[in-house]
Amino acid sequence: MKRHNKILVFLIIAALAVGVLTGCARNADEVSTGKTNSIEEIKKRGTIRIGVFSDKNPFGYLDENGENQGFDVYIARRFAKDLLGDESKVEFILVDAASRVAFLESNKVDIIMANFTVTDERKEKVDFANPYMKVSLGVVSPESAPINSIEDLEGKKAIIAKGTTAETYLTKNHPEIVELKFDQYTEIFEALKDGRGAAIVNDNTEVIAWANQNPGFVVGIPNLGDQDTIAPAVRKGNQELLDWINNELTELGKENFVHEAYDETLLDVYGENFREELVIEGGIIE
Repeated sequence: MKRHNKILVFLIIAALAVGVLTGCARNADEVSTGKTNSIEEIKKRGTIRIGVFSDKNPFGYLDENGENQGFDVYIARRFAKDLLGDESKVEFILVDAASRVAFLESNKVDIIMANFTVTDERKEKVDFANPYMKVSLGVVSPESAPINSIEDLEGKKAIIAKGTTAETYLTKNHPEIVELKFDQYTEIFEALKDGRGAAIVNDNTEVIAWANQNPGFVVGIPNLGDQDTIAPAVRKGNQELLDWINNELTELGKENFVHEAYDETLLDVYGENFREELVIEGGIIE
């Protein structure tokens, strides 16, 4: 009887060992099929998935033909060309401000290039490459009731997009200001037009461009808070892709490519005087 028990125990241990080995093989297979978004997997897939905005002109938007356009999109296409040999091999995944981190964490995209501001909080969840743009916050309001200082917003509603640095800044530094939050950028501008809030707090690039295109509104505060940077982001721990992006930005800097992207997509909106205030070339802030 004892001998039979020993045999039974041996068989159980052997079965468990096979199960563990099978599990290890499965995990290895998951890695090889793209769970890590390796460059090898991207090349095997034949496309690189890049998350961009659909409603944030001039950085990421859909034109009248439903085609992706904008500053971020222009750079993203060059990434695809240099990695896969053809700029058409980029698959644009549409995201909103609040979903950018989640899309990386859930492996829906390889890179986020949706006007993504680098913050310490976000660094805990994603890995940022070197930057290609610098921004700060700005405030746009009706000319008939301009907001010219942050104190002017006390007791009033500030319109913001969820998941943005504007939300973080106001919550941390000015909890006395009421925040009216929306998921989409199109919603925040409609809310200002409808008078649901006193002003929009958002990236200064966004509010300056919008005010220039919408008579009756003025940017009373062009710079609010600290200067921030915009950078591509990858899934946490994806060092290989991160290194490739940083090297790519260095190489593109040798031909002033980000300046080219500005001239092709932002010049009509901001003009020549704002170029050096926005562009970061080669991934390095000078």
